[in-house]
Amino acid sequence: MKELALHILDVAENSIRAKASIIKLTIIEDIQQDLMEIIIEDNGIGMEKELLDKVLDPFVTSRTTRRVGLGLSLFKAAAQQCEGDLAITSQKNIGTKVKVYFQHSHIDRVPLGNIVDTIITLILSGEEIDVEYMHIYNQKKLFFSTSEIKKSIEGVPITDVQIIGWIKEYLEESVKMLVK
Repeated sequence: MKELALHILDVAENSIRAKASIIKLTIIEDIQQDLMEIIIEDNGIGMEKELLDKVLDPFVTSRTTRRVGLGLSLFKAAAQQCEGDLAITSQKNIGTKVKVYFQHSHIDRVPLGNIVDTIITLILSGEEIDVEYMHIYNQKKLFFSTSEIKKSIEGVPITDVQIIGWIKEYLEESVKMLVK
């Protein structure tokens, strides 16, 4: 994939299929330590140990629509290509956590890409899903939570065109200020 945001979206879509109601995305960029870390957590149905042990095999998938699941194995390969790795932990009926790290300055590390569109896509996936996004860039922190937005818009669907437009504009400006 040409950007990490697409890998993130792929993992988060797995969370949605696993019936998660909360998806937490944390991105940590530490230029001094030359580290980029991405953590995607959910409260979905989790995985049995048997599936967890095989989940990085590209020919293993729990989907019935196609018999190949390349997403996690491609994400892991992208990390390993950049002196990093990917680890997954999961507990049945509790949720799953995918943790990926990269050497930030590695020449082969693809850019983060359009993380805002990834978050907007997740929000539009369903009113019942709450998305938490934390991005730490050299000690500066951005935190966004759809549950907080839902409280403040009092009954207006978060998927409303005007609300989505405001969220997109807010996140684009906030991310720009964060990495400035």
